[in-house]
Amino acid sequence: MSNELTLQDEAARAGWLYYVAGMTQDQIAAELGVSRQRAQRLVARASAEGLIQIRLVHRIGACLELERALTERYHLTRCRVAPGLGPGGDPARAIATAAAAELERVLRMETPQVIAFGTGRALRAMAEQLTHTDPGRHRIVSLLGNIAPDGSATLYDVISRIAEKLNATYYPMPVPVISDTPEEREFFMHLRPVRTVFNLARQADITFVGVGQMGPDAPLALDGFVTPDVLRELQELGAVGEICSWVYDAQGRYIDTPRNALVGGVRVEPGQSKPVISVAAGSAKVTAIRAALTGRIVNGLVTDEPTATALLASS
Repeated sequence: MSNELTLQDEAARAGWLYYVAGMTQDQIAAELGVSRQRAQRLVARASAEGLIQIRLVHRIGACLELERALTERYHLTRCRVAPGLGPGGDPARAIATAAAAELERVLRMETPQVIAFGTGRALRAMAEQLTHTDPGRHRIVSLLGNIAPDGSATLYDVISRIAEKLNATYYPMPVPVISDTPEEREFFMHLRPVRTVFNLARQADITFVGVGQMGPDAPLALDGFVTPDVLRELQELGAVGEICSWVYDAQGRYIDTPRNALVGGVRVEPGQSKPVISVAAGSAKVTAIRAALTGRIVNGLVTDEPTATALLASS
């Protein structure tokens, strides 16, 4: 059932691009990352199943309109909007399939790519939906340390799950997510294996990150990476979101705080020309996502309809 819905969504998207956007089948193939023959079959399916009349009647139509509006508003390089799951639905689950499809598009590229990943619940859900099994010549690398404060592996590690599905070599960042002191972080980051991974991550061709909010339910607090007192201090400094544990304000500017100086990993720098795709949704994350888009920390987005609508309604 899930695979059938995914195929129908893809057919609806292809039909939209052909009948509404006026794209050729070659252009559709390039946009969706499929062969020309598959693009042709998808367009035919959209027509045969009645997804296309005078306008698109499949529910993906509203998503495509939101994608176009978000792309124009925030000057995005990539944007995918998935239907919401309704009140009480899990936003991470809602966007997991769309995020996996975006990653699979990248994995089908013939040119070798360095693909970097953050961590988090949404990216973990994306990894679970991944069906592509050929890593090709791509390399996958972590942006962030994988050791929790108690010495255990972090719960929402992503690249190990992706590497398992792809049977691929991967490059974890073997350091604590948050060091105890700047000196400790400096020691870890100067170890030769860590420098190798760090430099590879900085050269990433495509980056996928989650977005964390900084309210009472902040993932950093729930997962034990900041104490309640530190969370309050960050909030008082104007923190609204975090990407790979680096905290930023409402304008998408990283906050100059000693706590940020303890993060083990690569900071995603604003204004990159290469794709930096955030995979995030939910009403609690709207402010954090908007700030990341405004500050150009990210230039791509996979989200759901309610979040997309809220982002467009905001000033």
